[in-house]
Amino acid sequence: QVQLAESGGGLVQPGESLRLSCVASGPINRIEIMAWYRQAPGKQRELVASIEDGGSTKYADSVKGRFTISRDNAKKTVHLQMNSLSPEDTAVYYCNTVMYVEYALNDYWGQGTQVTVSS
Repeated sequence: QVQLAESGGGLVQPGESLRLSCVASGPINRIEIMAWYRQAPGKQRELVASIEDGGSTKYADSVKGRFTISRDNAKKTVHLQMNSLSPEDTAVYYCNTVMYVEYALNDYWGQGTQVTVSS
């Protein structure tokens, strides 16, 4: 029923940019928080950035000044603009939402999109 469709990942050279997108669909009543996580090989999943319903944002220290998260409430979409990418940014990036679905508040995850930055 509920789906988070991620797109925008790929292979880029250091210093280049990518823009990730995530579209939520299904019987959604309201999306409270939208966020991006990432998991690199051999490492734990970590929060990259989040954005609340009112627009407040948070970023991991490692991406501040390089990444920008935004959302379009009407389209139930969240974006992550990633600039000045480095090999350390290589990971599977996951869309995450905290939202009401059929009037129940829960946490949802996308399937992930691969970002690879060559060195």
